[in-house]
Amino acid sequence: MQKHKIPTGWLFVDEYSRGPLETLSIGDYGKRHNVKADFLGYTKEIWGVPNIAPMPLSEKWVVTLSTQYGCPMKCKFCDVPNVEFRGNVSDDDLWAQLLSAITLFPEVSYTERLNIHFARMGEPLFNGDVFAFTEWMYRYGKLALQDHGLRCEVVHPVLSTMLPRTLGKCRERVLEWCDIKNKVYNGQAGLQFSINSTSEEQRNDMFWFRQLSLGAISEIGRDMPMPLGRKYCLNFAYATGNEVDAAKLKRLFNPEKFMVKITPIHNNNACRKNGIETVDGYESWWPYRDIEADLVAAGFDVLVFVPSMDEEDGLVTCGNAVLGGGILKTDTVTENA
Repeated sequence: MQKHKIPTGWLFVDEYSRGPLETLSIGDYGKRHNVKADFLGYTKEIWGVPNIAPMPLSEKWVVTLSTQYGCPMKCKFCDVPNVEFRGNVSDDDLWAQLLSAITLFPEVSYTERLNIHFARMGEPLFNGDVFAFTEWMYRYGKLALQDHGLRCEVVHPVLSTMLPRTLGKCRERVLEWCDIKNKVYNGQAGLQFSINSTSEEQRNDMFWFRQLSLGAISEIGRDMPMPLGRKYCLNFAYATGNEVDAAKLKRLFNPEKFMVKITPIHNNNACRKNGIETVDGYESWWPYRDIEADLVAAGFDVLVFVPSMDEEDGLVTCGNAVLGGGILKTDTVTENA
């Protein structure tokens, strides 16, 4: 294992059944520091997020797992396509990543909330083992983790997808996750659609025509059941020039089912190479003010998430990968074990 110590925890690479995978095991700053979401009671505008100590892992622990060896989606804003693609991660690989993540903090024996994000490398809808693993975690995961020294109250899985055009089972997989969210986890699971723009021209450019159109996604959305717990999330990684048209979004997606998340596009190698820029860095609220207001007026719950520079420099943010050439910019300690 190659371990990179970052300000919020560990980024690590290890060998699994088909080669190396990249995983995060980190703490969270807490919503009061990096989130504006009026519907949750966080109403303060975000004018930069200070580099601070994260919440104790005993309160919230975030593990971000890779679901594929590399990724076939080739998104223009992501470093992961630089990694040689070797197919899907197995359910054993997913469990091994999770075990490695918790053993990096042997002093922590309890957490109130373990968030498992399927979001580091890969498009999780391509991988049926992600769904089987998530159901297994509900039934047996807490006991299995306790056997390895960690007791947790809540396991909260989150699946993030670009909704690939080439996956014939895309609709079925989305509806399967809705059942996992509503019927298995009783609402304690998340589903995020990576939209990024309401312009099909812009989306075709950034996703290289590998994504479903917004019209096709909205048809799936109409078939999705009303969510238990938090609404399904439409995520916009916002860059200079991206269109976020609230009226268009409302015509396509029901605000009773879907919330909207806005976050800055991240300054990784792919974005620098392709001229994709974060609007005003992470320091200004101005890029989000009118967008948030328009979306709220259209009836959407809106969450604006802004990372700190520690999180950006530690490659915690989406689209980064040390295996894909990302360079850590923090004062890190790299160890081999």
